[in-house]
Amino acid sequence: MVRKLLLALAVAGITLTASACNTVKGAGRDIESVGQAGSDAIN
Repeated sequence: MVRKLLLALAVAGITLTASACNTVKGAGRDIESVGQAGSDAIN
């Protein structure tokens, strides 16, 4: 019983970590595109 609970917690932790990495990567791309659009508007 305890072993299944620990396994479930480990899987949940890995899933949350992986989704957080994708979220940060996506936010970085959004910020980069906003910067590019601002640069294009100035030029």
